[in-house]
Amino acid sequence: MAIYIHQSEQWPHFTWDKEPVADMLAKVNKASGFLLGRLDALGFDTRLTANAEMLSNDIINSSEIEGISLNEKQVRSSIARKLGIPSNVDLPSSHYVEGVVEMMLDAVSHYNEPLTHERLFGWHNCLFPTGMSGLSRIDVAQYRTGEMKVISGNYGCEKVHYEAIAANNVQKEMDAFLDWFNSDIASPSYLKSAIAHFWFVCIHPFDDGNGRIGRAIADMALSQADNSPLRFFSMSRQINKDKKSYYDVLERVSRQSKVDITEWMVWYLDCMKHAIDASDEVLSRILQKATFWQNHTLVALSERQNMALNLYLDGYDGKLTVKNWAKHCKVSVDTAARDIKDLVEKGILEPQQGRMRDVYYGIRCDKDKLYIPGPSEF
Repeated sequence: MAIYIHQSEQWPHFTWDKEPVADMLAKVNKASGFLLGRLDALGFDTRLTANAEMLSNDIINSSEIEGISLNEKQVRSSIARKLGIPSNVDLPSSHYVEGVVEMMLDAVSHYNEPLTHERLFGWHNCLFPTGMSGLSRIDVAQYRTGEMKVISGNYGCEKVHYEAIAANNVQKEMDAFLDWFNSDIASPSYLKSAIAHFWFVCIHPFDDGNGRIGRAIADMALSQADNSPLRFFSMSRQINKDKKSYYDVLERVSRQSKVDITEWMVWYLDCMKHAIDASDEVLSRILQKATFWQNHTLVALSERQNMALNLYLDGYDGKLTVKNWAKHCKVSVDTAARDIKDLVEKGILEPQQGRMRDVYYGIRCDKDKLYIPGPSEF
């Protein structure tokens, strides 16, 4: 009797209950339509900024899902350089950061090019430029040659969550997957993204990096569905918010003898709806920042004032206080106080109610909008 979905005689001819999937897809399409309406209010440069922000979120969160923390400033700096857009910070990046950025940009920028074995090998090499995964040497830019089990728990008490397809069948399985992905049968759609994500991680063709590459493939399918290299919502960010549920549904649906993936399809589309809804917050912040600089473009500001204001306008959640300004800008409290006093006099900052020693400030974006950063401190 089959234990895993890939052992089913019907594999990989997936089925699903059309009614719940169609209902959820309708909700996604409605949210997507609202998002497109919001984008109409954004100029071209602002759209590019929003795209860079979403790609950065995808890269940072896709790695974090696997327990890998990236330097966010390095990721954003690398994205900005490669897309040719202005950045507040220009930092050199690690080989790993450069690799994951290259992989993501290739997936979404060249979404209409065929997905091939060689292309996937290139992505894998981007993730493991040293040939090491942690302290272990792995096969890079080639499919695995050994068994693959997803396990948890301490040595001697391991729990097997999933056992992937045998190594000697991986090439054949990947041939079938890529034939489907590149064919007219798999027409561009949000459903294609969901199926591709699940199918790829079921095969688990590499020694490591399958989750990150699987999510890049899913994003490539989303770009095909939208017929655009610009991404305005982040699936990986939303998945990372509900990581336990993500792994639980993958395990449940992959550990069955039938090929019905209704639960996964509904979960994935629901995740997509939440991702689209969450993008409204990011777009509002980006539009707010654009409005701020449009209204204050003629105000003379120091480089330090520019840098600090951009930090808060980019969504840093600390309160704008003299103390925080001094810490971030690496200046004395007196210098920070002078910077802020100057901005208050120029009508850019407005002091808010608080203890005398702990006054915090709002940023005047326009005559009707005062943005108050908060709430935590550095």
